[in-house]
Amino acid sequence: MQQSEKLPVDKPVISEETLVAPVVIPGITEKSATGPAYLVLGGISFSHFLNDTMQSLIPSVYPILKENYALDFAQIGMITLAFQVTASLLQPVVGYVTDSKPQPFSLAVGMGFTFVGLLLLSGAHSYAMILVAAALIGLGSAVFHPESARIARMASGGRYGFAQSVFQVGGNFGAAMGPLLAALIIVPFGQPSIAWFSSIAFVAIVLLVQIGRWYRPRIVPRKSAAQIRSPEAPTRARTMVALAVLIVLVFSKFIYMSSLTSYYTFYLIEKFHVSTQTSQLLLFVFLGAVAIGVYFGGPIGDRFGRRYVIWLSILGVLPFTLLLPFANLAGTVALTVVIGVILSSAMPAIIVFAQELMPHRLGMISGMFFGFAFGAAGLGAALLGEVADAKGIEFVYRVCAFLPAIGLLAMFLPKMPKNQHV
Repeated sequence: MQQSEKLPVDKPVISEETLVAPVVIPGITEKSATGPAYLVLGGISFSHFLNDTMQSLIPSVYPILKENYALDFAQIGMITLAFQVTASLLQPVVGYVTDSKPQPFSLAVGMGFTFVGLLLLSGAHSYAMILVAAALIGLGSAVFHPESARIARMASGGRYGFAQSVFQVGGNFGAAMGPLLAALIIVPFGQPSIAWFSSIAFVAIVLLVQIGRWYRPRIVPRKSAAQIRSPEAPTRARTMVALAVLIVLVFSKFIYMSSLTSYYTFYLIEKFHVSTQTSQLLLFVFLGAVAIGVYFGGPIGDRFGRRYVIWLSILGVLPFTLLLPFANLAGTVALTVVIGVILSSAMPAIIVFAQELMPHRLGMISGMFFGFAFGAAGLGAALLGEVADAKGIEFVYRVCAFLPAIGLLAMFLPKMPKNQHV
């Protein structure tokens, strides 16, 4: 090689990750030059599918639990809160710990909690036991999400939005599958049939052990390294403001989503007098639309910028949410499909945007945002349950219709360095 072709020795090569982060990121190797590790992405996405299929059984069986135990809406909300708060409080803690010391087999251990929770839920004979079972399933989720999000980024080959979408869409399809399985299996056979789904947890444990074996030799120990920042990167103060804005956006998104995932079946039954089985099938349609939005949100963010996806997905859904309380049955189904696609497309962009604000804290950031999403949904379910008992379920949807307006706060998100594709 001629001298003119050599890199200048006084100009270090800075990778995409080191623009705003330490040279060595714990738990992450350099991105693959050959692109995403599709087999690993497929495996972690399928694991997410199995995990969220089991989790989604909880809201899917609410009508059965409500009838069997004479529960009111406030008590239904407390079941969701027990599940979501367990997950939300522990996810950032798990992420923080695994930033320093990644645990490749923690995913399989977490799935074990879900396995036990399902067995307890199938045989619960009291409201207190239902709450304990829901909390255990939430604990499994708390362990699963931070490390699995890290593995998805590790296997991305630099296509972070795409990898996050593949990972998340598995969970969303699982969430959509829960109501369908509940309609086909749990409604005809009753609460004890929930135990059959523990076999899904066992399959997930086996798969996650294999993913842990792939992950273990790729863990990079945490090392001290100097910060190398791009001149275009946001300051620490702007980073904190951006994280706060993203958290508020997640709050508004998941409070609204909670109104649909937790109470959509009751809304359809009360307003349109459909059967329980029909309401669960329509919930499946909505959750399927959510999965579609998640799948396309990440790649669109890679191509056009995550900031714009966040803007359009949260604020752009506002006209449709405002129309929903006044629609007939066919219009309600159509509007919820549009709402699901548009609103859900924000989540991959939000997660990757937050990761790139603090790429040296991938586990903590992933756990914090997934955890906060669970917490917001749980808090929303509890509060909306109280409102539904006092004012009626239709009133809930009229109030929640205005929540996407909080998307205006996206104007405070900073522009990121161009070579970060955000």
